[in-house]
Amino acid sequence: MNRLKQLAADCSLSAIQAGLIAVIVSLAGPSVLVFQAAHAAHFSDALTSSWLGAIAFGSGVVGVVLSLRYRTPVVIAWSTPGAALLVTMLPGHTPGEAVAAYLAAALIIAAIGLSGIFDVLIRHLPASIAAAMLAGILFRFGTELFTSIAADPLLVLSMLAVYLAMRRAKPRYAVLTVLLVGLALLAVQGRIHLPAQPLALTAPVWVSPTWSWRAVLNLGLPLALVALTGQYVPGMAVLRAAGYRLPSRPIVGGNALASLLLAPFGAHGINPAAITAAICTGPEAHVDSRRRYIAGVACGVFYLLAGLAGGTLALLFAAVPKTWVAALSGVALFGAIGSGLAGAMHDEPQREAALITFLLTASGMHFLGLGSAFWGIVAGVLAHGVQHLRWRHLRPLARSASDTV
Repeated sequence: MNRLKQLAADCSLSAIQAGLIAVIVSLAGPSVLVFQAAHAAHFSDALTSSWLGAIAFGSGVVGVVLSLRYRTPVVIAWSTPGAALLVTMLPGHTPGEAVAAYLAAALIIAAIGLSGIFDVLIRHLPASIAAAMLAGILFRFGTELFTSIAADPLLVLSMLAVYLAMRRAKPRYAVLTVLLVGLALLAVQGRIHLPAQPLALTAPVWVSPTWSWRAVLNLGLPLALVALTGQYVPGMAVLRAAGYRLPSRPIVGGNALASLLLAPFGAHGINPAAITAAICTGPEAHVDSRRRYIAGVACGVFYLLAGLAGGTLALLFAAVPKTWVAALSGVALFGAIGSGLAGAMHDEPQREAALITFLLTASGMHFLGLGSAFWGIVAGVLAHGVQHLRWRHLRPLARSASDTV
């Protein structure tokens, strides 16, 4: 009873709106990749609906449990780089082979995470580099807000003007007001085209795994690698940049276990979110960081609702223009981008390494099958090590080597 009272006392409209916007941004973008991958592999509509419903439902359950357990805004989603990888790699594999690969990927992630290796990596990652990577990941969303002006000037400029006005009058409700005003303007213009099909509940489809070394090597290993480097590392870095020191083992373990249970229903895996997590961990969710966990809980609840109608989600988000989504996500992430840049540039001795991380991450570069977030961290850590390496420790070794010549 006391916990329920505390939960009610900590609830706020700003935190709930942050959770809602995080789900909108997540479903409006990465879900499209799931449909593209399923279409490329010629999966049935029923299996595609089950796939999207499973990852949304799993994200909701794990997010709610972890947010309440650790009183931290833990936002869970599905692997966006993993879904992008499946668009090109999934064709040619049967649903059973895909499920076997998903199970293998979850087991690999669980082994690496629970062994403690991942925890060591996160613990020794410089805070400025983590903040720079966060800013680099979110940079694209900030710029898309302004590039959308050329395509839809009235809508985007109106939403931006409302945001600036509300930031001065009622800053905690600025993003929610932008969402509502944008929808109202679209309705007046007659630009919301709701689907003719009635909403339908998601029907789970069970797929038994068909073990194939080809599928495990072609799908399982790459999925595990891109999830760890493209989702787990930046996801934990977002929490750290916001001041939350949550250990990685419960997050890795919870997501890996859920991924194992969801794989037979077509889910390619869930993991910590990075982009949408920034919406829920920033000051827009709540000025008091101790009460932002409500945003994680709200996000999980909205995911659960979305998971019930996985087959109609894409139709709903196709009803609104992409410029609305771009403008909404852009203003929602202003605070997170600013905090990331401030954290990256705050420590002058680490500024150059953080700048390298930011620029490389923001570039969107892909090399050797790995994304820019991974290479941003690698480059930043290497630059940090070179700049702060104590050369005097190497002099005795150099003298010793010259004496033996």
